[in-house]
Amino acid sequence: MIKDKVVIITGASSGIGEATAKLLAGKGAKVVLGARREEKLKQIAGDIRREGGQVVYQDLDVTRQSDNDDIVKLAKESFGSLDAIFLNAGLMPSSPVSALKTDEWNQMIDVNIKGVLNGVAAVLPTFMEHKSGHVIATSSVAGLKAYPNGAVYGGTKWFVRGFMEVLRMESAMEGTNIRTATIYPAAINTELLDSITDKQASEAMHGLYARFGISPDRIADVVAFALDLPADTTVNEFTVGPANQPW
Repeated sequence: MIKDKVVIITGASSGIGEATAKLLAGKGAKVVLGARREEKLKQIAGDIRREGGQVVYQDLDVTRQSDNDDIVKLAKESFGSLDAIFLNAGLMPSSPVSALKTDEWNQMIDVNIKGVLNGVAAVLPTFMEHKSGHVIATSSVAGLKAYPNGAVYGGTKWFVRGFMEVLRMESAMEGTNIRTATIYPAAINTELLDSITDKQASEAMHGLYARFGISPDRIADVVAFALDLPADTTVNEFTVGPANQPW
């Protein structure tokens, strides 16, 4: 049951995060939104409230542990509990390794890897205490296969894949009943391409998405499906993309 579940969503100011927030709120979840663009969060929260949904939001930089801890505190103070977190914040400034865009490499490591670790570190004490909880994370098809221009981005998404699988296994072994779901999107129309500064990589990705890209609502549906599963059932991986994209 999704109704009355308290769900934190990172990267909630656009794209997959925004679509998921609106869908879950419409199904009766109490959503807690975090992202760096607070004005966007305010607008999305207003949309949700006008539809009768329950929502709070907070400025969140996933690279700071204190921000992650604070949004968990906000969830518990606002709604009295915490049931799930959707670790969705991410960056994809694709480029060839030879371009040596080392600042962008480090940005991806900070957001795509450390952001996931910080979010898990923030929620795990609560989930372990309650012996329940759901950790959902956005990886990428680049976390399943290697692609040119995606060496570092793909590496961060392979990390998410491995980390989430071990978290699932350890939770089962430790009896904490924490479920996981890792989502591997292909071409989903979001703002992800906006961070690509390499001209050739940008042109290639924009062409790909223009041809194949589908709505972020499709990923929101998958998150809702995962959250709606019975407590004794885990579907730990979802690979999702356009039916006509040969990813």
